[in-house]
Amino acid sequence: MGFNGTEMSAHLAKLLTEIKPGGIILFARNINTPQQTWKLLRDVRRLISTPMFLCVDMEGGKVDRFRDVLGPSPAAADVFASGDRKLFRRHGRVIGDAVKALGFNTDFAPVFDLGLEDSRSVLTSRTVSATPKDIIVYAREFLRGLKDAGVLGCGKHFPGLGAANLDSHHELPLVKRAWKQLWAEDLLPYRKLGNSVPFVMVAHAAYPAVTPDKTPASLSKKWMSGILRDKIGYRGLILSDDLDMGGVLAAAPIEQAAIQTIRGGADMFLVCQQEENAPRTFEAIVRAAEKDRNFARRVEQCCDHVLAVKKKRKELKKIAPVPSEKILSRLRRELWELGERTRMEAAARGAGA
Repeated sequence: MGFNGTEMSAHLAKLLTEIKPGGIILFARNINTPQQTWKLLRDVRRLISTPMFLCVDMEGGKVDRFRDVLGPSPAAADVFASGDRKLFRRHGRVIGDAVKALGFNTDFAPVFDLGLEDSRSVLTSRTVSATPKDIIVYAREFLRGLKDAGVLGCGKHFPGLGAANLDSHHELPLVKRAWKQLWAEDLLPYRKLGNSVPFVMVAHAAYPAVTPDKTPASLSKKWMSGILRDKIGYRGLILSDDLDMGGVLAAAPIEQAAIQTIRGGADMFLVCQQEENAPRTFEAIVRAAEKDRNFARRVEQCCDHVLAVKKKRKELKKIAPVPSEKILSRLRRELWELGERTRMEAAARGAGA
């Protein structure tokens, strides 16, 4: 869940204690300084007895939650333009070090989406290439960098937003690609890298070739259980994208969406923007489980899977100390150097071409 504010309050403490979410996610609205962010995450951890996924979206470029406190990080597309695999890994490592230093353990990155013309105005520099093999090369190295830093990564947005020309934050995209195209191209990064990522985040988009009734993938048993689990063989955690987004709310009220995404095969779901929707969705899940024994068993399976992953992930146990000015200066320098090196290598590659 997401929440408002930059420090622990009695209201937030009560909410977290009652819901006991599997994790929390911070946005720029929650981040004033590195030390404040670290303290907020520490205060959250102290309220929950089980290890938590302490999450942030840090891709670099357009999606950069640390820009105002550490300086900008280059976009995935710009790093990929360098053609330097070592730099791809360095991108993941520098971002991972920053994520870890501020107290997080999970980064919802990298993007696995194809860089197609359809989505260029929406995804912009978040995608690296229209070619699946290029995405695999970049994402594999970025994930290795995150792992070197002791941070969990996430592949998104399954099954792919490359051919979506609407922003799922506001509307439900309709991706009109044939199954053969989806399998050979959009799904190839998940087929090759799926079990390298602890999370796969599922998109709020409809794919009529697979679900003719235009059910979003994030609510679809066929997509999550049938294709991602059974056909691709993914064994990590399936996470729906933010249920506060217009793309899914166009298909179902948020309470119904929470129930349906769990029924469909998700282990967890995000509620990021409206703090009051966290208890609403939580209570909807509890009520549905009390009325339906099969759904209750499904919820228990989700809990067991989440707890099993948490138990074996050492990244959740190693908490960085409060960041010193020396560490922060190093991180700012490394981010600046990464940006400079990215620009220089991309320029040299362009000149050579």
